[in-house]
Amino acid sequence: MNVRRKGRDMKKASAYILFLVLGVGTAWGSTEGVAGGQTITHHMMLLMIQLGVIIFCAKFGSLLFKRLHMPGVLGELCVGMLIGPYLLGKVPLPGFPEGLFQVVNGFPVSLELYGICSLAAIILLFMVGLETDLKLFLRFSVAGTAVGVGGVVASFVLGDLCMVLLDDLVFGKQYGFFDAPSLFLGVVSTATSVGITARILSERKKLSSPEGVTILAGAVVDDVLGIIMLAVVLGAITASQATGVINWGHIGVIAGKAVGIWLISTMLGLLFARRISILLKLFRDRVSIAIMALGLALILSGLFEEAGLAMIIGAYVAGLSLSQTDISRVIREKLEPVQSLLVPVFFCCMGMMVNFTSLSSPKIILFGLFYSLVAVMAKILGCSLPALFFRFNLRGALRVGVGMVPRGEVALIIAGIGLAMGVLRAEEFGVAIIMTLLTTVAAPLVLVQLFKNPASGTSREVVTEDRHTFEFKFPSLELTELMFSKLLVAFEKDGFFVHALEHDGADIYQLRQDDMAIELRHAGTSVFFDCEKQDEHMVNSAVFEISSDLRTMLDGLSKPIDPGAIQKKMTESAKIERKHSLSLAGYIPEDCIEPNLKATTKEGVIEELLDMLVAHNHIRNKAEVFQALLDREKLVPTGLQDGFAMPHAKTDQVNNVVCAVGIKREGLDFSALDGQPSRIFVMELAPQQASGPHLQFVSAITQIVQIVGHDLVEKNLTPSEIHQLLTS
Repeated sequence: MNVRRKGRDMKKASAYILFLVLGVGTAWGSTEGVAGGQTITHHMMLLMIQLGVIIFCAKFGSLLFKRLHMPGVLGELCVGMLIGPYLLGKVPLPGFPEGLFQVVNGFPVSLELYGICSLAAIILLFMVGLETDLKLFLRFSVAGTAVGVGGVVASFVLGDLCMVLLDDLVFGKQYGFFDAPSLFLGVVSTATSVGITARILSERKKLSSPEGVTILAGAVVDDVLGIIMLAVVLGAITASQATGVINWGHIGVIAGKAVGIWLISTMLGLLFARRISILLKLFRDRVSIAIMALGLALILSGLFEEAGLAMIIGAYVAGLSLSQTDISRVIREKLEPVQSLLVPVFFCCMGMMVNFTSLSSPKIILFGLFYSLVAVMAKILGCSLPALFFRFNLRGALRVGVGMVPRGEVALIIAGIGLAMGVLRAEEFGVAIIMTLLTTVAAPLVLVQLFKNPASGTSREVVTEDRHTFEFKFPSLELTELMFSKLLVAFEKDGFFVHALEHDGADIYQLRQDDMAIELRHAGTSVFFDCEKQDEHMVNSAVFEISSDLRTMLDGLSKPIDPGAIQKKMTESAKIERKHSLSLAGYIPEDCIEPNLKATTKEGVIEELLDMLVAHNHIRNKAEVFQALLDREKLVPTGLQDGFAMPHAKTDQVNNVVCAVGIKREGLDFSALDGQPSRIFVMELAPQQASGPHLQFVSAITQIVQIVGHDLVEKNLTPSEIHQLLTS
């Protein structure tokens, strides 16, 4: 209690301090003017409204596109275009005569919003780094490197040449191969968004296929090379702006610096990753671990920017370094809400940067379409041709090439950097957006068709990783769930980090400790483990220990517990009146009430009540439900006292709580606690696994029968009157 009280006091103190800070800030902001005579308070007010509109619209756009079976990121991007300062954002509103979103100093997003976008980009690349499977990359490093390098080289060269060949026709200006806009369009074309491809592969259960792992490994190389090329291009542009000429020696130094800093920082990060994780574990609380890890990523991002590299490179390195630690999934799990909040803001703001007036020219639209076509062909050719030399046949190579086609978040980040620096004009940024949209939409559709053919994509059999899946069966669902929860607790106490994995609502957990990774799930009465061969003995030992503990616990439980005594207490406590929020009208069908039961035995009463539910299609398999009710009676009789009996069971033959009611005035033996015959019978069936008001129903109906039981037995009531009495 003291600890909780202290926690509440700390929260109150923190809230009070925050209130004072906000109050002082508001007072200061109301007196201190800023540019244009507007106060800081006004700017913050505008930022809050803009953020609220962006968050709401981005989520709506994402959900809408997902309903259309399209990536949610496209919805966020399109909504940003719609509400941006070039369309609806400039429409005058009450209190906002110039519109809610304005072009500020020639830039379509305010400085405050762009700062939030920068933070979102860092979080996004940090999470991408955390999700990188280094073991998978090393395992397919040769094929993945060839695929990644081939795709980057082809995309950069062809993307750059698009600007060189068409710039004079479209933009009326002759750009060279090494001019800034050409270089930036080349770099934008290199980026691969493997998240969309990974989702397609996961849905078709091809994520661990040769094509799947090669795509993932190639995407790692692709991202790294793309980010390094961004650093080199930024350095070259900065140098050329300072001197007016391109110094190839200086560019070589920049390239060497970019590669060197990235390699050294990555090696140091991987080398000290375990020590960093040990340091972060000192905070114990999982949320604190995730927050401190993000803090390190922000610091590293700033240092990379100071060194002349992009902040997103530092974020990726931080994530990649921690990806192999046992806290990687903890960080991802706890930062997921932050990512879900901020990253849609980033994509929406990227859409807001699209100037539709600049895209009104048919020449620019045609250029965007041509650039998109070149970007698609560059990835397919650049990635498919190298794949042919690494055990892939033509079908598999084409799958790899198409899987590398989608551009997404990294392309938008790079294009946004170019626009913010003034290197890319609005027209060129719009061309990059068109390419991102088209490649993201087209690639998944083609990839699905390619994988519909079940034929292998490799020319020879591939030896899979030495992992093993094995099963433990238990006699009942309840015991399986208990065993499953005990295993999770045991592994966590043993130093493992336990993470829930998202997989279509199934209970799948990953157990991580250093380089050991075990997956645990249960289905029905079985528990499944997936692990490497070398970890199998430890898993068997854990199951043996928990089984022994459960046997001891169950043996102990069977001795002190008297079910009859508990039932007696339940009946006595039902006499204490309590107002229930649960309405019984939806659970007691009027057509399942029998005022005059004909059965003369316990089994007969159960079957007669059950027949009413069957007749009105409330249950599926009568025989299975009947057996479940009899098994429940053998375990503990359901005859209570004062003439009331409540046979009940859990079964997967019902979708929700259903009930049947019967009255037998002369009564019959139902093994009641008080030894008296039972006259009022309420049969209740609840789903086996789905959640429902089972306990609330049992409590409510027991109390109601205590109140109206005399009327039910003594008065000759109709089913409608009984229903009214029980549900009112």
